[in-house]
Amino acid sequence: MSLNRRTVLLAGAGAAAGLLPGLSGTAAAAARDLQPYASYWYPDSLPSGTPGTGITWRALKSWSAAADADLAFNAASVPLAARFTPTPANTTARSGQARVQSLVSFGPTAGNPSQGAASADYYALTHWAYVDELVFWGGSSGEGLILAPNAPIVDAAHRHGVPVLGNVFLPPAAYGGQLQWTRDLVQKDSAGHYPLAAQLVAVADAYGFDGWFVNAETSGGNAALAADMLGFLKELKALGTAEGQRVTWYDSMTVGGSVSWQGALNSQNQTFFQAADSMFVDFRWSQSSLASSGTLAQQLGRSRYDLWAGVDVEASGTSKSVNWNAIVPTTTAHVTSIGFYRPEWTRNHLPASRTPGDFHAADDLFWTGASLDPSRPDTTASWRAPALSVADRSTVTSVPFASSFNTGHGLKWYEDGTATSATAWNHLGLQDRLPSRRWVTRTTGQRPAVTFDFADAWRGGSSVLVDGALDAPTTLDLYATRLPLNTDTDTVVELTHRAVSGSVRVELAVATAEPDTAGGAPPYTYFPVSSGADWGTSTVRLTGLSGQVRALGVRLTATTGPVRWRLGGLSVRDAVVTPAAPAALRITDSDGGSLRFAWEAAPGPVRHYELYRTLPDGTRRFLGGTCQRAFYAGGLAAEEGETAARFELRAVGELFTVSTPVTTTHTW
Repeated sequence: MSLNRRTVLLAGAGAAAGLLPGLSGTAAAAARDLQPYASYWYPDSLPSGTPGTGITWRALKSWSAAADADLAFNAASVPLAARFTPTPANTTARSGQARVQSLVSFGPTAGNPSQGAASADYYALTHWAYVDELVFWGGSSGEGLILAPNAPIVDAAHRHGVPVLGNVFLPPAAYGGQLQWTRDLVQKDSAGHYPLAAQLVAVADAYGFDGWFVNAETSGGNAALAADMLGFLKELKALGTAEGQRVTWYDSMTVGGSVSWQGALNSQNQTFFQAADSMFVDFRWSQSSLASSGTLAQQLGRSRYDLWAGVDVEASGTSKSVNWNAIVPTTTAHVTSIGFYRPEWTRNHLPASRTPGDFHAADDLFWTGASLDPSRPDTTASWRAPALSVADRSTVTSVPFASSFNTGHGLKWYEDGTATSATAWNHLGLQDRLPSRRWVTRTTGQRPAVTFDFADAWRGGSSVLVDGALDAPTTLDLYATRLPLNTDTDTVVELTHRAVSGSVRVELAVATAEPDTAGGAPPYTYFPVSSGADWGTSTVRLTGLSGQVRALGVRLTATTGPVRWRLGGLSVRDAVVTPAAPAALRITDSDGGSLRFAWEAAPGPVRHYELYRTLPDGTRRFLGGTCQRAFYAGGLAAEEGETAARFELRAVGELFTVSTPVTTTHTW
């Protein structure tokens, strides 16, 4: 995809939907809805009747980037990172075989805020290391059928090397599907081309995501319609390939035009598979049908791992009974890849009182398994977590690199260990590159609990909490890396950490080689660092090391236990680089307490932007951050005696250094 431009979006602490916080019900009802939402369309013709509250009916055929008023809020800006496969963390995971596709509904089709919302209750996926393709699932007959993913999701996925696909959903007739919508999608122009194929490619390019998942499940078609669908798919693939996009086909429509889920790759759907990059095999598969599907894929000159065997976890999650040996056997080569349908069960099955910590505990169990340590997988559990079968990947390949272990949601926003907003929030675009192996903990003593924790942070919304007796030295693997060492100036590593209770000796663990065998420990060199009860940053020069840093971790030894210890930040650099400031901060639209901001990009590399409100007493309140150049803030109101609100915007670099601010005001 072309991501030369940095069209940008802002995610913030604005209201998600409904009444705007800080406004009376009457004022909220009268306010124009300036909140930008994720985009969705019908192919061409619209339903009869009137759309429901909060729903806007649009036709993809008439879309243009130039007329898209919300494009700046919806266009992702982080390019797709390259990633590598380190030596596997265990002896059961394999590289080059089964991959994982994840079909996730992050929110409703309509009314899904473009830039996150003022709530920490969100499916903040962090186990990107096991995912090869993310599908932004959704669509309905009453709202729209074609969904473009929110930019924060794309930015977070791209930072971890995962492509994201939009969704084209032609629903079954039982769910309101109309065959006309299928005909609309595959209509041809006078030259015999498929104009909506070109539109889909243009949307993905303008919005910055990686292609489309095509799911044609409306029954009543015939062979002629199937031929048009095949032609459409081929043109979508050809046009998309030129832009670096991909296409996944769902096992539904057959060559005869009927909808008949095969649960296999066979003569009824192989032409669609050959026209696409991959195919999601419907849940009706069996061990024999997957085996024959993999064989047929290879006979067609394709990889058997271009087939995603559907595993429906929407209802039962890790309790789902799955014939794993049909997909990822333990003693022979994997048969196909895995296609998870609705793994956001890890959030949705929890009670309404769930916390971010509750969600991450369930999500870790889903992806890592019952041991919660991929270096010692539990091979006896009925749920075969991806970490047991699929080798993890990493994108940490260049300096500077930094992480504040921000998961993309939180109960507060922290800066330098101090909360600068007490408002809960979610925005995946602000998520850091996170440790891929959670949590590999090496000790001869009791294993401590290691979690993302939201009660305190150095920057963002979370930190890593290690809690336990630490009755023996304990090494926590953090990152598999390929970071070049600068022997002229000495590469520097910084750790920001604090002991909450107990006292602990802390050492930075650095390896310049990988383990000799899968499941082995990196050959670490240990560097002592200072420690204390308050947040502090320890600086280590990697003097005497050469080549590449291949792994980073910490070793903790209790001097007084038990210990609760937090890690708030890690960075690797050759020099401190401060980003240049953005320019021309302005308010482009306003209504009451709802404001839309825009600005010109800062020259040079920028990780994201942060917007603050300066209060009359001189304190700053965090409003939101984004990787884009536009931001929506809702629910604002004048402070006592305030005639104009002051705002300031800063660019944030890879090391979380910040630029000088650019400012603007809004008169109440």
